Amino acid sequence: MGQPKALIDVGGRPLAGRGVALLHDGGASPVIVVTGATAVDLPGVITVHNPDWPTGMGSSLRAGLATVPAESEAAVIALVDQPLVGPEAVRRLIAAWQAGASVAVAAYAGRPRNPVLLARRHWPEVMALATGDAGARTFLRARPELVTLVECGDTGRPDDIDTPADLDRVAGLLGEPAAGDGAAANPGAGCPSGG
Repeated sequence: MGQPKALIDVGGRPLAGRGVALLHDGGASPVIVVTGATAVDLPGVITVHNPDWPTGMGSSLRAGLATVPAESEAAVIALVDQPLVGPEAVRRLIAAWQAGASVAVAAYAGRPRNPVLLARRHWPEVMALATGDAGARTFLRARPELVTLVECGDTGRPDDIDTPADLDRVAGLLGEPAAGDGAAANPGAGCPSGG
């Protein structure tokens, strides 16, 4: 994409700002932003820089979880490049956790995707298995008995932005233009696993 995804502007708002709003509006607090390729500052969030960002999202997940305040019993992990996910998905994951789920995964038409909620007791195992670009996926596949799927297909879509064509398609679905040719930067940061 030619720049960190978190800085990509869609409809006058960087993806990072959209990700932070998703978590805030969904009821997650505090919000931790993991930055990688570029250092940024966003108001109202805890920012942690991941110097190992080139190794993949696993290192960003480890950095984010290691930064969560001790009083937080769970964390919602969201990706900066999925701006069609709605805050209701975050609310549903939190409600599932409050009802007893220790691992809650948003599902779309029954297929597990993001965001994901992880109870603190699982973080050591999640962090040990988070390598490369797998993030929490290795843990989730290794421990399917822990996973509570939470249907969120009516709240948004988990479409990724990995190419300029993806950006144009997602911007069109949002009803907002992508900035320029899909490569204009705007100040911002990554969400818990951005970069």
